Amino acid sequence: MPGELVIARWDLDKTYLRTDFDSLGALVRIALERPDQKRAVPGAAALLRELNRAGARLHILSGSPKQLRSRLEEKLALDGVRYSELTLKPNLENLVRLRFRALREQLGYKLPALLSARVRDQARAPKISEILSGDDAEADAFVYSLYADLLGGQIGKAELTQILEQGRVFPDQLRTALAAFEELRPSQEEVRILIHLDRQTPPSHFQRYLPRLVPFYNYQQAAYVLVEDGTLDAEGALRVAQNLMLYHQFDADSLTRSYLELARRGHARFTLGKALEAALSRFQPTEPRFAELAELVRSVAAEATALSLLAPSEPTPRPPPLTTTNYLELAAEHAGGANRAPRRRSL
Repeated sequence: MPGELVIARWDLDKTYLRTDFDSLGALVRIALERPDQKRAVPGAAALLRELNRAGARLHILSGSPKQLRSRLEEKLALDGVRYSELTLKPNLENLVRLRFRALREQLGYKLPALLSARVRDQARAPKISEILSGDDAEADAFVYSLYADLLGGQIGKAELTQILEQGRVFPDQLRTALAAFEELRPSQEEVRILIHLDRQTPPSHFQRYLPRLVPFYNYQQAAYVLVEDGTLDAEGALRVAQNLMLYHQFDADSLTRSYLELARRGHARFTLGKALEAALSRFQPTEPRFAELAELVRSVAAEATALSLLAPSEPTPRPPPLTTTNYLELAAEHAGGANRAPRRRSL
């Protein structure tokens, strides 16, 4: 849309990179890994390259320490991912200042960073839509949903102050968040939240954040959602599928089932089939895995058509936004980095 800027704000650990912070040894290993040894989540780099291609502005917002900046920059370059901004956590500064709980907590770090970045971005375009991607290991769903409701004007300064105090953020973090909030331009543009189920947390755990939040198991599901949102073109989704087929042992059947699983949870609009059919016509039969891509398109198109006939004629009303009381309770749950999602057995 002319004059509209799409911003993708992406976490790194457990969302883009396969990382494990559950032991001291794992932390040391992560710090010592060369860029070429860091493993990306299958399909993550492919999707971000497609968002680059679509003209989205990429902001990497990660809890990784600033000391890893050069290695992370090299890793992103190796993966062919272009970003406009890279924000990392000042963990060494937190240690020097004896702010030990700041090493784990997310509200006092990510919310001020999100608000400050949005204020800077307001000057770039009259309309901004955002994609926020994180994981199920920390407080990303809570922080991103709070941020989205702040953008939408559902929460005022007094309520925000209460939430931040309940979350035990540090005084300077509180001041930064409130200062940015006062400069915020309210927006009714939709915010899409994508949560990577790295720990296989049941999607029902995120029921309170629907419908703007979609938990996803693999990056093809994320691509499907963004195509039906109109953020990503269908050719991009097919290139993500091609990448997963070529390098990560996915096939047409598993990627079709990924769409059906989204539909079963109510996250499909059933427009994907026609979009993929049109996109496939622009691929050459000589391209890698073309026959499997064609099979995928036929299967998804057939399933989308069948499911659309079963869908209600009237869209389900959007539930009201969370109340301040909900956010206060969530802030207390996540205060100081507490209540991280437990590790779950893989499906």
